[in-house]
Parts: sequence; C-alpha cells; structure tokens
Amino acid sequence: MFKNISVLLSFLILTAALSAQQPPVLTTVKNGTLEGYRDAKTGLNIFLGVPFAQPPTGDLRWKAPQPLHNWTGTRSAKKFGPRPVQTNVFGDMIYRSDSMSEDCLYLNIWAPYNKGSRLPVLVYFYGGGFVAGESSEPRYDGAAMAQKGIIAITVNYRLNIFGFFAHPELSREADYKASGNYGLLDQQAALQWVHDNIAAFGGDPDRVTIAGESAGAISVSAQMASPLSKGLFAGAIGESGAAIYPTLPPVPLDSAEAIGKTFADQAGYPTLKELRSLSTAALFQLYNDAHRFGFPVVLDGYFLPNTLPQVFEARRQAMVPLLVGWNSAETGEGAFLKGLPPTKENFTNAVKENFPADFEKVLSVFPHNNADEIRQSAANIASDRFIVYSTWKWFDLHRKNSNQKVYRYLFSKINPNNLPADKQPIGASHASDIPYCMGNLYLLPQIKWTVEDYKTSETFLNYFANFIKSSDPNGKGLPEWPAVKANEEQPPVMNINTNSKKTVPSDQRFQFWEAYFTQQAR
Repeated sequence: MFKNISVLLSFLILTAALSAQQPPVLTTVKNGTLEGYRDAKTGLNIFLGVPFAQPPTGDLRWKAPQPLHNWTGTRSAKKFGPRPVQTNVFGDMIYRSDSMSEDCLYLNIWAPYNKGSRLPVLVYFYGGGFVAGESSEPRYDGAAMAQKGIIAITVNYRLNIFGFFAHPELSREADYKASGNYGLLDQQAALQWVHDNIAAFGGDPDRVTIAGESAGAISVSAQMASPLSKGLFAGAIGESGAAIYPTLPPVPLDSAEAIGKTFADQAGYPTLKELRSLSTAALFQLYNDAHRFGFPVVLDGYFLPNTLPQVFEARRQAMVPLLVGWNSAETGEGAFLKGLPPTKENFTNAVKENFPADFEKVLSVFPHNNADEIRQSAANIASDRFIVYSTWKWFDLHRKNSNQKVYRYLFSKINPNNLPADKQPIGASHASDIPYCMGNLYLLPQIKWTVEDYKTSETFLNYFANFIKSSDPNGKGLPEWPAVKANEEQPPVMNINTNSKKTVPSDQRFQFWEAYFTQQAR
C-alpha cells in the first residue's frame, strides 16, 4: 500500500510540474471552449477531465446520462476529473484523480499536434468488474498510443450501485420503461460525444475503435450488441471478457428489478424518493454493508434487446472488425487445485468434485500426464470458467456471423516478479497485458521491467495501433498475424510474448465448454 501511495505522490507532483510548464491549447467543442496543454516532450495536446454529460447527481442519480449544458468562457481541462464512487477492491489500482464523486462523467484526450486531421481514434474503457476502476489509471494512459498517430481517449463511467442499480420505480419513471445499465449508457454517451466533437481535436468520427479489458472488454461486447451504439465506432478490441454466460451475463429486467427492490427494502429505504435523498456516502455505505459485488447488467429492451449470443446469431451486432484475446493464465492453477500439489491424483479428485456428471469428459479434454500439464490444465479450467470461455464465445460468434475480419491473440508474457524459479506462475495473469498493449510499462516503475518486457510491449502496442489505423494489426517488422476464417476448425492465434508467433492450437476444450455452459445456463 505504501509503495502505491509513493508512486501516486510522484505522479501528482510530476503532473503538476509538467502542467505548469506546458503552454495552453484552446479547442472549441459544441458546448464551449476547453483549455488543455501542449506537452512538447511527447508531441501531444492533452485535455484531461473533459465533461461529456451532465453530472448524474440529485434527481439525475440513476437516470440515463443527460446532454451537457453549454458553458461560457474557457473551461480548464488540465487535470483528471473525479473518479466514480468506489473502493479499491482489487488493490492494484493507482488513481491519479484527486477526488471521488457521483459527478464523474469525464473523459481524457491525448492528441498529436502538427499531424493533420482525420486521425484514427481509440476510446478505451477500464476494467474492474463494474465495481471499481477509473480513466486516470497510469496503465490506461493514452500518451504512448497517441505518439503512434492516434487520438487516445479514456472514459469514466458509473460503477456499482450508482451505475447498475435497477428498481421498479426507476423503470416506471424512465421514458424507455427500464432501469439499470447506467454505466453502459455513460459509455454510449461518451461515444456520442466523441462522434460529435472529435474533429475539433483532429480526429475522424468515422474511424473510432473501442477497446477495453475485463469489464472494459465486457463493455465493448455489449456496445457491439446495443442498437444505441451502432454507427459510433468502426472497430473493436476486447481483452479478456465478454457479457456472455458465465461472465457477468445480462439478466432479465424483472430479475434485476427484484434484486434492486430487495436491496432497498432490506436497507430500510424502500422508495425511490428515500434512496435519492441519501447522501453519496450514506448510499455507498448501505451498499458496502450489504456485501454486494455490484449489480447485474440488464436485458432492458433498450440498451440491450437480447443476450449477446441471440444478437450475434441474428447478425444484428455492429458489423465491425474485431481483435480479441485473453491471457495464458487468467487465474492460476491454485484456484482449481485449492493449493494442493499438481499431482494426477489431486487433479482427478478436483475434476470429479467440480464435474461429477462430466468428469470423464473433462479428463479426456484437459491433459494431466505430468506436473506442467496439470498446472496448465488446472489454470485453464479456472480461467475458462472465470472469463476465457466467454471471450472465446464472443470471438466465435462474430467470426461465424459477420463478414468482418477477426483476429485472435493469446498473451503469455509473465510479468517480472521476485518469486523463485519453482514458484513462477504457469502463465500471464488477468490484467497483466494492459500496460504492454498500451505502451505504459514506463508508468509503472515499481515493477522491474526487462528488455524482453519492453520488446513484448512494443510488438503488442504496434499490433493495436495498426488495427486502430487500418483494421489490420499487421505491419512492417511484425510477425504475420492472419485473420481467422468463419469455417476454420482450428483458427490461428497470435501468441504475444518476447518472440511473438502465430500458433494453431486445438479449440477442443471450448467445444466441451460450449455444451457444458449451454446446459448450465438453462
């Protein structure tokens, strides 16, 4: 904790010093004039804490984001806006914002200057399980991406009880007769703002790519499925996650309303008027006291008309190129083996315990002849159930139900750590890919990065940048990354590591999960 605090203080001091030295840059958008600053070192114009909707406070708590009012004079955009109300439940988040508030609907822009106009645009949604996260985190910083000739944008959206609470009264008052999904609607409002205003920064509204990791990738998959977001982006990148069972799938509206009503009744504030009268701190305390991990995404018939498989199988998703993948050990083997040694007996017992009706099939699909195979298979089972299968299903749905290019990757570079050789993780853990693909290793100095890490990052960053620019990750000096075909039984994957290369793995395990999770979801 103290290490994170010292890193944060260093960032705040550095940001303040740099902002004081940089010349101001004025840009006029539809609602008024913004004053950012020019960073001569990076060659970027930077605008931080740019509002894209009215503050969702007071009577606007639990309402879809409302259009901004115009302002007079010049509005400063030199520091990050307040982050959404949250607790740092994952412990790995470093906040560069200086406050937390329901008034959190702000975005940040890193834009090249003297690069002409009609530049491609990246809009990045952070992860955090829809309960934590914010756009100022250094691992999401847009400077490295913008130096590739791209306008990079990070976006705040409402979280936990403020962003996903549904209730019958809320549904009755909304003109679309539904509730919940406010965080996703915030993202959609940000995309609309980008569409309407990005030309003022040199960007092309017709060349916007959306991206995100974990809950951010789940968000990207949901935006692809939403009729409200069609036409607002031309490409999509998903890192580890999709809103598909068993990973935070949407629930029917009546179920979400029942969850919200039960929470309100048990908290002792059964009416919407009482809930809205609570202070931010009091409401958040009630949420924490209930020991909830957020509230579900909703099949509201407005933002989400159907489940993602239904939308994609009907070919009603956004027909855009997709680059998607996951990490080689999103969850370690210990989650499945319960900390026991990776022996054949322990693995077999864990399989029988977890899959009593299917254990023979599981044992036939997941290799377990030695300790290394057992560790990887145990990690695969845990990771698949957590987030990998849903990501694979998104990939599979889009390649089979669109005419767009689809690229798949596996990130397998293990972060530097102080563990001995016999304690090293079997693969790359959840969220470890973010600073690599965004080129932000240098912003996390507490990790002792190596030359190999920087080489991996440069490759990954260039793949992402090329895709954002041309809908194709390939480029000079990079290993060839083929798009997959709809009918391929063994579609290729780009293994991202120190020496990245194309591989053709078996997808047999996903065929098992397809049948298993289809049955479970019924």
